[in-house]
Order: sequence, then C-alpha cells, then structure tokens
Amino acid sequence: MSERLPLSIPNGWFQVAYSDELDAEAVVPLRYFSQDLVLFRTVGGDVALLDAFCPHLGAHFGHGGIVTGDHLRCPFHAWEFDRAGVCRNVPYAQRIPAKAKVRSWHCIERNHMIWAWHHGSGEAPSWEVPEVPELSDESWTSLERHRWTVRSHPQEMGENGVDRAHFRHVHGTKDIPESELHLDRHVRRAIQHVKMDTPRGEVEGEISIEAHGMGCTITRFTGICETVLLLSHAPIDHETVDTRFAFSQNKADAHTGVAVAVVKEVVRQMNQDIPIWEHKRYLPRPMLCDGDGPIPAYRKWASQFYG
Repeated sequence: MSERLPLSIPNGWFQVAYSDELDAEAVVPLRYFSQDLVLFRTVGGDVALLDAFCPHLGAHFGHGGIVTGDHLRCPFHAWEFDRAGVCRNVPYAQRIPAKAKVRSWHCIERNHMIWAWHHGSGEAPSWEVPEVPELSDESWTSLERHRWTVRSHPQEMGENGVDRAHFRHVHGTKDIPESELHLDRHVRRAIQHVKMDTPRGEVEGEISIEAHGMGCTITRFTGICETVLLLSHAPIDHETVDTRFAFSQNKADAHTGVAVAVVKEVVRQMNQDIPIWEHKRYLPRPMLCDGDGPIPAYRKWASQFYG
C-alpha cells in the first residue's frame, strides 16, 4: 500500500492471460498480486499457476523451466513439480524431501481466457467466473483485444462505473447517464440508458454492466450495436493494474460504422480516464454531493473483497 493508494490487493478472479497465449508445454513468467509467478500448460492441455521460485535453491521456473508430461521441470537441478505444486521427481535423489512443494494458485480457463484466484488469507474460490455465451457463439466475432498498464487500483477504476457525473465532464457526454444499481453478494449490476453519437446520428441504447468482484466485468451494449465487452483489472502490485478489454460483436452488426464507433468510444473513454487515475489520491472520506451517484454503496460492496 502507498500513501496515494492505501488499499490492499482485493480478493477475486483476475485475468492473467488469453488461452491462445499459452501453447501446449509453454512456460510463461508472470507478475501479479505482488508475486512472481509461472504459468504453464501440460502436454495434456491443462493449465497451472505456481509461485515462480523453486524451493530447492531458488531458481525461477519461468526462465529455462520446461514441461515434461504433466510436470514442470526446474532449469537448475531438474526437480519436477505437478500442477498442485508438489515435487514428484528429483532425478539424483533416493527420497524426495517431504516438504518439497511450491504454492499452487487456483486457475481456470473460461471465455478463451485464463483466470487466477487471489485471496489475501489463502481461502479457496467462493464463486466462479461466469460463462459468456456470446464468446462461444459462431454468430459473434472473435475477440478484439486492448490492453493497458495503469498506475491505479481495481477499486478506484471500478468506481468510475458508478460515478455518473464524470461522464459529462471527462468524456464529454451530452447527458449524465441515468443508471440503476443492484448489489448482490459478490455481484454488482448496473443498467445505464445512454445516447450516443454515431455515423447515422444520435442513437439511444442501453448498457448493462455485471461485475463479479473487482476483477471480472461483463458489459453488454444493446440498441446501439449488439456488443459484449469482457474486462479485467488485474493487480500487478498494490498500485499497478494490468487492464484488458476484449470485445465481441454480433456479426450482423460487426464492421459497420456504428460497430466500429462503439469500440472506439469505449477505448477513447478509457484513455481519458487513465491520467486522472494515475495522479489522483484515494480519499476514504470524500466530500460528496447529491449528484455524485452511489459511490458510498459501491465502496461498501467493495469492502467485502479484502481480508
């Protein structure tokens, strides 16, 4: 934590890769949650995420390690570890040390993405990343991907979704969007009614937002152009976020001027938000006014993801 962002890393599911970025037998070094990690895929196609350093003498698995069958082999002395992080082979020893184990992280593949579960107390996942049916529907386009590294925090970035007034003053929207907010355990749902300038003039539409924790948000655009956006704000450390946007559109609308404009506008707004996020300070007790939107309700909901 820092003076500017006195928030710890939240619990939840966070995207750490796309499935097609990890071929069979691939080994990839990563850094998330203030931890050095290694992601690998077994010969059989399963994915695993482990702490990066071998418990033997500290070699980094992600730099020279290889996959052998279902195991990850250390580049230093060829100790082999399974997906659960348990050492299964030491080629020059008669007995494997009983405590030869490295931490394994819960991870799943869903929606053509690889997600990792983080919990500050090490608890197992208490919910799942939802399936997004559009992403397996052949009538929808393949993913259009965008990515940013932002000096901020997932809670700060998610708060923009309920900060109604900033849409006019940062993004130049004609109106402050009307929205409905529903909070249910780890899920935050909101519906915004918007007007958007498009090549065919102003179009009225609806944006539905469904956030599962602070790391997985599904946004659907209807009325303008059938579009789904799956985004993740994955904390690299306490004040750096790896943000990924993945868009898919109904092929009946895709590549039209309106379809291109929808994606372009979302990306434009993201780029406008970044300088503010990167230089603002989190205020635990902000001085709010009656037009600010449900920021206190959002923060109360967000508080469940710590500890």
